[in-house]
Amino acid sequence: MKFISYTRKSDSKSSWGVLADSQKILDLATLAPSFRHFVEGDWSAKLLQIKSDLSKAQVPLTDVELLAPIPNPPSMRDGYAFRQHVEAARRNRGVEMIAEFDNFPIFYMTNHLAVSGPGKCAVMKEHLKRLDFELEAAIVIGKKCRNVRAEEADDCIFGYTIMNDWSARALQMEEMKLSLGPAKGKDFNTSLGPWLVTRDELAPARIPGPRGERYDLAMKAWVNGKQVSSGNLKDMTWTFAELVERASYGVTLYPGDVIGSGTVGTGCFMELNGSKITDNQWLQLGDTVKLSIDRLGELDHVIELEAGETPLSVVLK
Repeated sequence: MKFISYTRKSDSKSSWGVLADSQKILDLATLAPSFRHFVEGDWSAKLLQIKSDLSKAQVPLTDVELLAPIPNPPSMRDGYAFRQHVEAARRNRGVEMIAEFDNFPIFYMTNHLAVSGPGKCAVMKEHLKRLDFELEAAIVIGKKCRNVRAEEADDCIFGYTIMNDWSARALQMEEMKLSLGPAKGKDFNTSLGPWLVTRDELAPARIPGPRGERYDLAMKAWVNGKQVSSGNLKDMTWTFAELVERASYGVTLYPGDVIGSGTVGTGCFMELNGSKITDNQWLQLGDTVKLSIDRLGELDHVIELEAGETPLSVVLK
């Protein structure tokens, strides 16, 4: 099933539901106030009933504006799981591949209150200094878990979605000189969508493994209609199960928590520019960005300037 959150164009009221094959939505507001409330409750027994009710879907998809499937996750982490991306990014900076990458999966905490769905990506002027997309997948945790082993962690995953981990590279590179990780270069927006696909729908593409599932799903990105990126989710060096194991060590993960895969190889301009695939290309106002992952849909955006900007007191050179 494809879970969505949305706003009705007619009255601007927000709701959530499941998208049927008819491109109509089965509204589920009577089950819970939001998808987050639903996933935080005892949802497993309700899935069969929801599936049987899909023929009752009435709201046309064309009558709504999609939000992120879970617009306000309890927390959000982003991994660093694709070796190709890490190797290329380090090579382009003139440094060797770091051996610790193969020792354990890593992630950073990002702003779970700056989440968007498809549509506009509003940015400030400082963000436009080397503004970048990042093509990723993400999972949403489906049940409370702590100290879970990778062999069992896939059962903690409710579903999968596309993630665009927008990056203001000039801000990011300046602050990372202080060795505290990305912050202002990342905290302004992370996009999820267009919907959240349950694990059962991905079964035909599943690749079982001793330390978690992988999925044979092509990943692509277009900027202004031109394809710039191509990869596959199965190429994750670290599985989502291994990321869940690492994240849950001594920490409780809650239903609705989001964990991103990290950028697929070729999945951002920072890597493409450094590898001379693109020529110092960055996102500009008015640019369109489309991310696509097989079975997960397409996540579309247009870059716009946020109104009412207050300039930084210290600006980048």
